[in-house]
Amino acid sequence: MSKDVLRINVASEPDSFFPWESAAADTAAIYYNIFDGLFSFDERGKIHPALCESYEISSDKLTYTFRLRQGVKFHNGADFTSTDCFYTYENLAGLNGKAVKSDMMASSIESIEAPDRYTFVIKTKNPLGGFLALNICPILPVGYTNHAENPIGTGAYKFVEYQPHEKVVLEKNENYWNSENEPKIHRIEIYVMSDEQAILSALQAKKLDIGQMLSAENAKSLEKKFRLFSAPQNMVQVLGLNNSVKPFDNPLVRQAITMAINKDEVIDGAMDGFGTKLYSNFSPVLGEYYNDRLSEIYKNDAATAKSLLASAGYGNGFDLEITVPINYRIHVDTAQIVARQLEQIGIRCNIKPVDWADWLDQVYTKFDYQATIIAFGGKLEPGEVLQRYFSSYKRNFTRYNNPVFDETFTKAGLETDLNKRIKYYKYCQELLAKSAPAVFIADPNNTVLLRKDVRGFDVYPVLFYNFAKMYFE
Repeated sequence: MSKDVLRINVASEPDSFFPWESAAADTAAIYYNIFDGLFSFDERGKIHPALCESYEISSDKLTYTFRLRQGVKFHNGADFTSTDCFYTYENLAGLNGKAVKSDMMASSIESIEAPDRYTFVIKTKNPLGGFLALNICPILPVGYTNHAENPIGTGAYKFVEYQPHEKVVLEKNENYWNSENEPKIHRIEIYVMSDEQAILSALQAKKLDIGQMLSAENAKSLEKKFRLFSAPQNMVQVLGLNNSVKPFDNPLVRQAITMAINKDEVIDGAMDGFGTKLYSNFSPVLGEYYNDRLSEIYKNDAATAKSLLASAGYGNGFDLEITVPINYRIHVDTAQIVARQLEQIGIRCNIKPVDWADWLDQVYTKFDYQATIIAFGGKLEPGEVLQRYFSSYKRNFTRYNNPVFDETFTKAGLETDLNKRIKYYKYCQELLAKSAPAVFIADPNNTVLLRKDVRGFDVYPVLFYNFAKMYFE
């Protein structure tokens, strides 16, 4: 077995290696190895300077001055300078008059400047308590636009090739600037594999060194030959409901569905018990921001759920189509359990399996669906989690529209006092729990089997495979 090559699987096909065009958490988990931001993050979610060596925040908390690292090179040999930061951020915030690439940046940034080669300055529209955490976004080389086919960053690994439906290959950046996090493995091969039996067979045939997205039952069957790792992911699996179409424009219907779902059955049946029950779009992994007082709002109660449906004018139930990305077994299994539970209150479900690309197109982009099972990837900044329910957010695919939520979310983003921010974000969670734009089911553990000599694999609050930390003992 080679110690120069690490082989791992991911469940979904990369949607785009161009960070501004990508929406898939699995893809970001890969490209964080190719690109660096002004900041990076550790396994506890704490951010640290990366391409910025140091920074200063003005007394009015509006101006951020970043001192950039010198001697850093992109994978194509070009020097990293402040012009690359300027190029990146003017595109993210739409300051060049073109389409906005990041709603959060556009709503936050007033202006940017690059006064010299290694200084970059951002002026925000208002004081923002969580602004630094947004700056893990990849810095792209000025003028280069072919990232979809050949991404170029300053990261620990360089892109080599992508064979659709098969694998992505990265290789060690021999000129990586961060000597403290210098990659140890020369080549990384990332296989697109979601079928569990295929993953288990590849592990046993020594064609994979790390197999993930496994059921606990299957993982335990090979526990003697591999190391078993299982931990929460800061992901939120939801039964997403399209609030803009009938009958989900009626909150009574959404509440009824929430009460009809037995989350313990889902965790036991689809996750082999390896999951954390949730009540809003936050996982306990987010620590002090997590609202732990929501479990009593809607208890599992089929009789009350049927009564709510009748009050909403659906005493005879209705037909429901649940669109599910077929490459995620956990979501397909969850859909089957949910369908059985909803049948008990008269909702007749049809499960519609689709490819990942079709899910991104139909559900995430066009909002052409009734209900879906999916998991939201974690974020470091709570605002990036909750913006998914902000009425004007372009990726708000549940089409949730609540003026009180919008107002509270906006206040939280502008608040610099941590305790007040926490209070606002907890209230946002309460609003979501009560109005039920989706059924918030669980944070499923990522259950992984690793070759016994693999070290350095860890779970981050943001989906990320930190290959630079991995090595063979």
